[in-house]
Amino acid sequence: MPSKYRPQIFGWFGDLDKGPYSLPLHDDRLIYANNNYCAFIRKERNDQIFYTCINFILIILLNGMIIGCLWLAVLHDNSKIEFVDLVVIACFITSCFALNYAIPEFYQNAFSRRGSPIIFNRKTGKVYVNESYFFNFKILRHPKVFLQPKKRRIQEYDWNDMHGVIIHNFSRNALTSTVLMVCQPGTNQAIDHVMLDPARPATGRMFVWGWINSFMVNYESADIDDGEYKTDEEAKFKEDMIEGEGWPEWMVEAFNATSLEELATIKHKYNIKQ
Repeated sequence: MPSKYRPQIFGWFGDLDKGPYSLPLHDDRLIYANNNYCAFIRKERNDQIFYTCINFILIILLNGMIIGCLWLAVLHDNSKIEFVDLVVIACFITSCFALNYAIPEFYQNAFSRRGSPIIFNRKTGKVYVNESYFFNFKILRHPKVFLQPKKRRIQEYDWNDMHGVIIHNFSRNALTSTVLMVCQPGTNQAIDHVMLDPARPATGRMFVWGWINSFMVNYESADIDDGEYKTDEEAKFKEDMIEGEGWPEWMVEAFNATSLEELATIKHKYNIKQ
């Protein structure tokens, strides 16, 4: 049965239902929570270092292959087309497409040093994202984007318009990822995607999704002191994970908004359009 969200995301495996859960988290991506908001990182430090190195090596190899294909094309005998020529053309095209994937992945891992936290405010129903541009799901990117590795997506979303889906990440270890489909209000028409849980064994794919739902729907069922920073360490969390990452002042203040009215006051204070 296909996803009810359209357009359906590539690699779709299943839709997730919202509602209160009673699942233990068993996860170190929760870095901070209090009775207003929680923060999850999407990239662990060890993963970032590993994938930065892997994609850097891949970029070098792909560039070498592309240069080699061009060199063989120059030596090509134009009077006839042989099987080896078709192989060279196929390798060139494949390398170009792979490079289109490897460069954004390299930048995304290299320039998201603090894990790109995603913030969920349970009292206003808002979700805040400040992340590397390359977290998005575009297949083709304009070449000039490659020269802007620190371009950010800073956005406020409504939790009610975000819906979870599971996708295959086509890894050898059969890992899955949880993606938040951002839909037009009251519809299943997706207008954006936000990565929530990048890589998870199938048996644990409900941990993060279930915990966040518990926090947003039934706060008492979520253990908020399970994060890397304890509840009374908000100042240290913001100093370590938020400061210097380009979060707007109004958004950082909105993390702790306790109502939509308070949020509106904060936005008015900073001249933010509703």
